[in-house]
Amino acid sequence: MKNNIKYLAVLALGLFACQPEFDNPIEQNGTYTSGSVDFSTYVAVGNSLTAGFMDGTVFRSGQQNSFPNIMAEKFAFAGGGTFTQPSYDDDVNDSGGFLLAGTPLPGFGTRLVIDASQGGPENLNVAPTMELSNLQATAYNNMGVPGAKSFHLGAPGYGDITNLAVGAANPYFVRHATTPGTTVIGDAVSLNPTFFSLWIGNNDILAYATSGGAGEDQTGNPNVLSYGFNDITDPGVFAFTYQGLIDALTANGAKGVVATLPDVTSIPYFTTVPYNPIPMDAQTAAFANGAYAQYNGGLQFAAGNGLITAAEVAQRTISFSAGQNAVVIIDEDLTNLTGFGIPSYRMATVDDLLVLPSSAIIGTLADPTNPASINGVGVPLADNWVLTATEIQLVRNARTAYNNTIVAIAAANDLAVADMAVKLEELVSGLRTADGQIYTNNYFDGSSDAISTTVFSLDGVHPNSRGYAIVADEFIRVINEKYGADVPRVTAGYYPGVTVVPSN
Repeated sequence: MKNNIKYLAVLALGLFACQPEFDNPIEQNGTYTSGSVDFSTYVAVGNSLTAGFMDGTVFRSGQQNSFPNIMAEKFAFAGGGTFTQPSYDDDVNDSGGFLLAGTPLPGFGTRLVIDASQGGPENLNVAPTMELSNLQATAYNNMGVPGAKSFHLGAPGYGDITNLAVGAANPYFVRHATTPGTTVIGDAVSLNPTFFSLWIGNNDILAYATSGGAGEDQTGNPNVLSYGFNDITDPGVFAFTYQGLIDALTANGAKGVVATLPDVTSIPYFTTVPYNPIPMDAQTAAFANGAYAQYNGGLQFAAGNGLITAAEVAQRTISFSAGQNAVVIIDEDLTNLTGFGIPSYRMATVDDLLVLPSSAIIGTLADPTNPASINGVGVPLADNWVLTATEIQLVRNARTAYNNTIVAIAAANDLAVADMAVKLEELVSGLRTADGQIYTNNYFDGSSDAISTTVFSLDGVHPNSRGYAIVADEFIRVINEKYGADVPRVTAGYYPGVTVVPSN
């Protein structure tokens, strides 16, 4: 069966003319004020969203449009000082990616671009040039560390290169940790910030979600040393950690802005691939149904013996028809009937979310010699390709708890709150910015207009430069409101969108 999933169709017409043709207006210095805060030493603490991660990595030109750097440029009109970020001068090809002892570091490839000749996203076909072992040993104003969970920010050794082999260190922090035993928050406060931003917690649920719920929900377990990479952090651990971060950042009287966490299941990584991407004619559907006749019969046997309810029989029954069909998935939350030779299969529903990488395997053959081994039809999709409704609820429960903590601690410390939970969710239906443009989260509707108005990058998780401009503008809006400041706002249209190359 041909894989007909259309996850990205790029129109050649107009692809190279999608950037704005007007210049960024120059603000008139002397007309802006800092209100009741001091922007002279601004420090940003967080994860990939703070670091300027986009298109699957951090790269030299992309990092310049991190939301803290955009904010710092605006703070400069209201007394803001120098703002430094980890050096990417050695990213000669502007590609991102790491080398370790001259060899590409697995899992840290080059950035994604759209290859106009192929019509889809792919890694930039150049060699990475950043050698990880060239340590900078410097604390920077931008202390965003891609991949960091909340409790990682206070973990000694998280920047120790010798811990990489055992998975206890983060390559991004390794590059600039001031000492092998330092912590992210320790290096951040060493700069004595007068103002800070803190946006942390997304990764405490994101890895679970992007893995299709392959991890565990650790709610009730305070022992972070027992956590797997894809696990959901216990809300109690998050609350304790977050309070410690705020205590450290405000110890010398600094004020700041914190951000709530958006619904990760609303980002393109989870909304691009439909639950029913399999086209069939009547003959093909009848053939596929025949292959599941014995399985469906087993469900009737199980119901007749009181093992499952009639409702679960209906939920698990596999039935294809002419037209678009849902994929078949493995659902570990179904009643376990494997002892009776009945696997935990069902068809996906509109309440399930297929992860973006599943587009590459659905409709392909699991076994090239077996035409019946179609992934998503004859071969059900494994847990890592689908976030089920049950798993989605676990993610949302944790996010709600984390956000309650963020808002409560911010209120207790009289801090500004950027409600990114609301702001980014506006992108689902369309967000109108001050310049009159409507931006969305959808690259994948097949139009060149979508290419120029989408604010997510090609990894489907992180904003692009325009998206980070919207984030920066919202942060500045609430800072102005909370602290009586008058910092110039940010216009998203002045920042670049997706990178398109003629060929790769």
